[in-house]
Amino acid sequence: MMRWSDMCQEDAVVVNVEARDVLLTDLEARLRAAQGFSVATLNLDHVTKLRSLPSFRKAYQRQTHVTADGNPIVWFSRIAGQQVSLVPGSELVDPLAGIAARCGVPIALLGSTESSLEVAAQSLRRRYPDLQVAARIAPQMGFDPTGPEAEEHIAALATSGAGLCFLALGAPKQEIFAAHAAQQLPQMGFVSIGAGLDFISGQQVRAPRLVRALAAEWLWRLASNPRRLARRYGACIAILPRLLHRSLRIRLKGGQKPV
Repeated sequence: MMRWSDMCQEDAVVVNVEARDVLLTDLEARLRAAQGFSVATLNLDHVTKLRSLPSFRKAYQRQTHVTADGNPIVWFSRIAGQQVSLVPGSELVDPLAGIAARCGVPIALLGSTESSLEVAAQSLRRRYPDLQVAARIAPQMGFDPTGPEAEEHIAALATSGAGLCFLALGAPKQEIFAAHAAQQLPQMGFVSIGAGLDFISGQQVRAPRLVRALAAEWLWRLASNPRRLARRYGACIAILPRLLHRSLRIRLKGGQKPV
């Protein structure tokens, strides 16, 4: 199995979701049983952060499900002998909203901005008339995912009646908040979706389907905001040789079966 950290085996982060359909089936069963979960979607930016942010790495280790969100994660996993499919967080919002509507599980939206959350909630309710949006929470700038404001939002989630919470805080805040909140709300599901709600509301525009099919979404994003993303993508490119070497080494050793 491909292990996404430079730490000891006990500290490693692994992708444990093989395919989207398998994930959705399991999450639906958990929602029906009021059994909590937390979903993180691993990409190259996260891998670079895992190396330098111990709090992020610990939060990732406490996620119940980790998907491959990014073609390089899929490719390196497959080179290492682990067959996984691409499961971006932003593409989980619609199917999970549909499942929540079908199961009668209210949802909460946390992150982004008040205007984006309102439009996203309206859009989701139009698509799924039975969907209940129990809470819309837009944290303040500088939000601390384990600080006093986080505790206020956890209390609000607890009283909202929601059973599923979409987190649009960006990494590492959303994963850290999920790990922190899950301890107090063991019956709730948390899904980290990055810009997923902003895509629905139109606050951000996702790359066209053809660009995504060509695995060039990162170029689309870079072109849209080069000053903000150049350093981030530079760090991602810099770790590619090391990840390729590690994947080939695991493959040559015969690989390891996913747990």
